[in-house]
Amino acid sequence: MSHNTVAAPHDQSFVYSRAARELGLRRSQFDLAVNLGRVRTMPDEGGGGRRVARSEIERLRAAPGFPGALTKSVEAVGTTEGASAMQVPPSRFTRLARLGLVVPVTFYLNRYRAVVWLYLAEELRQFAADKDNAPLLTGRTPEGMRDQLAAGLDLRPRNWRGRHLGFLLRHAEGPWQRAGALAALLDPVQVAEIARDPYERSHLNRFRPGPPAHGTPGSPAARLVERIATADDPDEIAWLRSDLVHALEEARSHQPAPRPTVRSAPPRPVTEPARPAKTQRVRSGLLGWLRRGND
Repeated sequence: MSHNTVAAPHDQSFVYSRAARELGLRRSQFDLAVNLGRVRTMPDEGGGGRRVARSEIERLRAAPGFPGALTKSVEAVGTTEGASAMQVPPSRFTRLARLGLVVPVTFYLNRYRAVVWLYLAEELRQFAADKDNAPLLTGRTPEGMRDQLAAGLDLRPRNWRGRHLGFLLRHAEGPWQRAGALAALLDPVQVAEIARDPYERSHLNRFRPGPPAHGTPGSPAARLVERIATADDPDEIAWLRSDLVHALEEARSHQPAPRPTVRSAPPRPVTEPARPAKTQRVRSGLLGWLRRGND
């Protein structure tokens, strides 16, 4: 009798919550590690979402510096900690972020529904260590940048959307998923103008991820997050629309959107129409008259 057994797929992989515990990460850190590609995931064959293979957990645990190195690579900080990491005042850090020189990796809403942007501490340290950036960290902000800030420039939402799109595309497993990722950043009206066919639009929406969950659907917090996650800059919208057009062309050629099957009704039997009763009485009377005439 053989003792070799084939383990069930779930015996060789973990759900996200279990994988986070195995790696010593908080759930928010783990989700960020997945989005950044630090942790590789796999689809659940049972259709229950994505999972992490046991071999991936073992690979990460065997890496040099585990768990500190992994935790450090997904450390996300706000304005105060970010400014400290770059050794600049918080006000200067905010100006650099609004100018798009440092890019948020995620955000959350505080209890006052104010947006709190978070940045990768590792990226901030690299930015500060680059000698080419030294003039931006000390001294007076260049005049052109000051004019942009005075005009209200704030690239944090747009830069976050660009990064978020990269996360969505990393998880996309096919052409329709890639098209859905692009559609996720566009207003539904914009999507409807591109995907005019209702069946195609319905199929596309199946793969269109929603905005990050913040509050119950329809709540003020959820509406605010939806606005942040929707492109509002004309150049950004034009770029997304153009990419969505090409992505839909690729998706159509790969697999057209399903449509309802039109079933033809079976042919109805042909029957001789019934003669009206009046016609039958007329014929009977005529035949009777002819018979009397021959008697």
